[in-house]
Amino acid sequence: MVLNPQINTNDSEVDQSMQSNNNRQLSYSQLLLCAGVIGIFGGLVATVYYFILEAMIHGMWETLPALAKPHFPNWLSPANYVWMATTIGGFCVGVALYFLGLPGEMSQVVDKVHEPGKIDIRKTPAMIIASLIAIASGGSAGPEAPLVQVNGSFGSWLGERFRLAKPSVRVLTFCGMSAALGAFFGAPIGAAIFALEIPHRRGLQYFEAIAPAIIAAILSFAVFRLNTGITIGGIYHFEQVPPLSPQNLLEGVILGGIGAVLAVMFIVIFRLIGKLLHPLEHHRVILATMGGLAIGLIAFFFPQTLFFSEEQIKTVIETGSTMSVGLLLAIAVAKMFAISFTLHSGFLGGFIFPLFFIGANAGLAISMAVPEVHPTVGMVCLMAAVNVAVTKTPVSTSIILSVLSGTSMLPVIAITSFVSFILTSRITLIKTQRCRDLEEVNSYDLIKDLTLVNNEEPATIPGFYQLRALVKGHN
Repeated sequence: MVLNPQINTNDSEVDQSMQSNNNRQLSYSQLLLCAGVIGIFGGLVATVYYFILEAMIHGMWETLPALAKPHFPNWLSPANYVWMATTIGGFCVGVALYFLGLPGEMSQVVDKVHEPGKIDIRKTPAMIIASLIAIASGGSAGPEAPLVQVNGSFGSWLGERFRLAKPSVRVLTFCGMSAALGAFFGAPIGAAIFALEIPHRRGLQYFEAIAPAIIAAILSFAVFRLNTGITIGGIYHFEQVPPLSPQNLLEGVILGGIGAVLAVMFIVIFRLIGKLLHPLEHHRVILATMGGLAIGLIAFFFPQTLFFSEEQIKTVIETGSTMSVGLLLAIAVAKMFAISFTLHSGFLGGFIFPLFFIGANAGLAISMAVPEVHPTVGMVCLMAAVNVAVTKTPVSTSIILSVLSGTSMLPVIAITSFVSFILTSRITLIKTQRCRDLEEVNSYDLIKDLTLVNNEEPATIPGFYQLRALVKGHN
């Protein structure tokens, strides 16, 4: 691809600044082309990662147990394979991190997106290897975080290869992150917005990346679905919800508040486990091994807490009504501890579906205790509320869950999401979430396209200088 140097504008101040930095900017068509390339690459990466992960999970949790079962002594139940496997898996995670280095987790990705605006591609091998072991070993973390790291770093690398300015590199980084989430969630628009929302605590701010990010997510989604054969649409089959009424809107408000309380409870548990394991922070092998043992012991008593919960949510939907309210709540709390031990012990992965799982169990328990609340309304709304309170992504979570649930509950989900978002606005788990640097927002970043008059001389878009003055007034 041939990149044009900095285009001429009537703003000499911007022109001189860009020339002195010797950085390049993409035209809008070039930017969209790069977004498409990143999306296709992201879909291929997600496909390969998916098949490798499926093979590892099958081998570790189906093939090996079948081979090991005859060799268990009479005094030891084969059910103990669970904590043995997670402990050995934790040891392997620790060894991988010891030799390959710690690639970082979501809070570090968020921090790097803000400054320096890119993700280091050199950490990709460590992330791929360690995350595959961690997820296959039953940790309560999903593949979205590793895929975000891998594909986001590819976008950063592409931008650096073209010697682009930092804002443009950041946009390509967002395209990579969106491509990863587009394949994983199966809801490309929601996935792209999620990637743009998660760096902030108070709403999406990198608005210039919306269109390229959505294009990357759509192409990644298409490539991944074509290669894996996974169906398109809702992956969860909830009980049909009657036509929505004003009562459902009120339920959304109340469930949003309950979800916020549950999320705060999770954050407290997460921080307490972090303090408990802090003395082992520099002993990676021991920390990961102990974490694997903790994950396994929790799963020994609550098997539903094993893995990153995409499939386990289906089990809650299909068979959860046969459990008691107390057991459902106990599973939700146990999952909070499982997530905390997973992430603090070095098991790499994301916590979006695990948070959905907590909400699904708690929501079903509420609907069983209060029959006036429809089970689908209870589960989907609590799934949204818990996730939003932790990730601060109300818009994207509402879209994603409306797609995954295959329901028409978007208005209720949105109400729940924003109630939870507002109630927890001063509480955060990802401490690196923050506002963007407004000093980077200048007229050149906001409007890069030029129109041509009849004599083919460039002319700025109407309102250009007014917009520039408005932005400078906020700096």
